[in-house]
Order: sequence, then structure tokens, then C-alpha cells
Amino acid sequence: MTPISRRSFLHSTAAASAAALAPGASASQQSQQEIPPAIAALKPLADRIHPIPAEEFQTRLLHAKSLMSQLNPGFDAILIGPGSSLYYFSRVHWWPSERLLALVVPRTGEPLFVCPAFEEARLRESLVYPAEIRVWQEDENPNKILAGALADRGLHTGRIGIEEYFPFTFFDHFRTAAPGYELVSADPVTIGCRAAKSTNELALMRHACEATCDVYRAVFASLQEGMTQDQISNLASAGYAKMRVRGEAMVLIGPSAALPHGSKEPRTLKQGDVVLIDDGCEIDGYWSDVTRTGVLGKPSDKEQRAFEAVRKAQDAALDAAQAGRLSGSVDDAARSAIIAAGFGPGYKYFLHRVGHGIGLDMHEYPYLVHGSDTRLLPYMTFSNEPGIYIPGEFGVRCEDLMYIAPGGPAQLLTPGFQHSLEKPFG
Repeated sequence: MTPISRRSFLHSTAAASAAALAPGASASQQSQQEIPPAIAALKPLADRIHPIPAEEFQTRLLHAKSLMSQLNPGFDAILIGPGSSLYYFSRVHWWPSERLLALVVPRTGEPLFVCPAFEEARLRESLVYPAEIRVWQEDENPNKILAGALADRGLHTGRIGIEEYFPFTFFDHFRTAAPGYELVSADPVTIGCRAAKSTNELALMRHACEATCDVYRAVFASLQEGMTQDQISNLASAGYAKMRVRGEAMVLIGPSAALPHGSKEPRTLKQGDVVLIDDGCEIDGYWSDVTRTGVLGKPSDKEQRAFEAVRKAQDAALDAAQAGRLSGSVDDAARSAIIAAGFGPGYKYFLHRVGHGIGLDMHEYPYLVHGSDTRLLPYMTFSNEPGIYIPGEFGVRCEDLMYIAPGGPAQLLTPGFQHSLEKPFG
């Protein structure tokens, strides 16, 4: 998830300040000295980060072209608008707007951009490989420019894949301006390229997971009775600011944690409450997504039993997530462990799928859900996040990231599984 969290309508996340860290304090009363020591001790990540090299973006283009030729039926080109796939294939960050900007990746030949004329210089500054740019003026139809560019490449007709986040209005205008093309989903190409990660991508995701765990560790060490959910979330925001990465945190206390994405009802931390912290951070475009559940004080027997069931389900999912198996079998393994522990049947207490793909988007294809028949391939990356949710009481979720190993069980991208409810990080 990039600029806007799927959960941001449920909670407030501070961008980079430590305001309201202490119960009852106003922003004007806060100072650097009042930041909890564990948060203040966090260090920037910059010296550990190695961005994706330019040549890898060209390799991605070659992979896309190869898939276009191998698939049956094949593709003559794919069309990509602003979003994570545009970044994946070009390293261009572009905010979606009412003006058409598109990347065309043809099966043969060099990539092509269609761009508003007044934005050409800004686009050229962002390019990491040579590419033709066709511009359109404000009083021109950009879809005619796009169709003309394809025709100049010899594509008067053909099968064009449309990337999933390409806005419908642009798609609709393009098919009107160029009715000779067959327009279909580009998913077989874009997902086929993005699902399995490179060594460089895995390294960035591992750094993001480590940063998230460092921040969570500091937040759990700083909890005090009387804190609100927003104040705890602000602790995480301050931690990410110290590490100089973009991150967010959803914090759920007590009965609010029984709803996987929380409640609007405000909660204040007291002894014996469950504290669930979820979300992650982004490093060079790549996301973590980690959840840890702790208890302020000593967990009840029921909470402890739920935690142990969730951890066993994580182990079962990790073991089931092997190359060549179907993605749905991972959910089946985790759900069976939850049910065997007495928290069944079906979705009664484990309310959601066990995992989702992750990379440039916090949630991306493929998904680990019952019935899914995607064949797992080496270096695909997923969350592993079983949970147990007891309505009106509490919820427990443990979430780690994993990648499909070339042989044997999946391997973790997070530093390790949760230790206990009392000490989530040991």
C-alpha cells in the first residue's frame, strides 16, 4: 500500500512527529527529551540501503517481452499508467491525475511514453533507460497520440494488455480512439514479472521488515497504562521518523483487536489489555507488513491459548508454502491448525485468508486463500498472518513475511517469529 493505507480511515497516523506521546499531553507540551528512550535510540537506515540498479529495470522489460511471446494467446504490447507497475518497469514515480501518462512496452522494439507536453522535462529526469516520449498538448486528444505511436511501431491492430490500475476513463477513451485493438488484462505479464522477487528486491524487503521490528520493539518497550491507540501509533511514527523511513502503524487495544482492521471506538490502555500493532514501512518502494500482539501485564489463559494456536498456524503455513504447491494449500494448512486448537470451524474465529503477496504494494497478487490454484514459484513473497478474534474480548494476530525457497519450506524475511505475548521480541 502506497500513499494511503487501507486502514487509514480507522485510525490517525502522525507523519513524523512525537506529538501526544504521553497520556493527556498536548502537542505543544512535547519535546525531544520526552520521547521514550527506546524510540530515541533508533538510528537511520540510509547507510544500509542499496537501491535497485538501473540495469535491473531493463532486465524487467526483457522479461515482460519474453512473457508476451510465450503466453498463448500472446500480447503485442502492454499499457501501463501511474502506479506501482509503472515504477516496477521504469522507476518513474508519477501521481495519477486527469491527464494521461502511459508507458507502452511492446513485444518488439523499445519502450514508449505518452506524456503531457509540459511534463516532458520532468519525465526525462526520471528515466533510467532510453525511451521515446510522445507528447500531447492540452488541446489534443492523448489517446489519438497513443494510437498513432502504436501505428508508427507497426501495431495497427493487435492484442494490447491493460495494467490493472490503468484508469477506466483512459481505457474507455483509448478503445474509442483505436477500435482496431483487442484490449485485455495485462495481469499474465505484469503479475508474471512482479510476483517472483529478485535478490535486490528481497534485500530491500528484508531491511523494511527489520526496521519495522526495530520500531515495534521500541514501542512495546515504551507502553504505559493510560495511553490511547493514537498515542501508541504516534510512538511508531516517531520511531520511523528516527529511522528516516516512511511507515505507519495501526494500533488496536483490547476488544478493538477482535476486529482485524479495528474499530473507530477510542480505547485507553490498561493492565491486562491486548495491544495489537500492524502495518509496516517502505524502503525504496518496497513494503514490509508485520503484526505483533502483546499484553500489558500477564495474558489470560484464553489469550495464551489463542496465541499458541496462532503460532502453530504460522509454522504450518511456513511448512506448506513450498515451490510447486498450490497457494490455497497454505491457507488450508494454517486453518487446519487453528481448528485443531479448538477455534473453528472455518472462518468462525480465523476471519480472513492467511496471506497476501507483497512487494511494491503492501497487498498484491497472488493471495494465499482457500481454493486459490496459483502455483507457488521460488522467490514469490507473502505475508503469513493467521489470527484468532474473539468478539467483544480480544484478538491475536502474528504476521511475518516469507519468500518461497527454491527447495523446502518458505524462509522468513522478518528477523523471526514472535516469542510470547508478554515479550513479543524476546
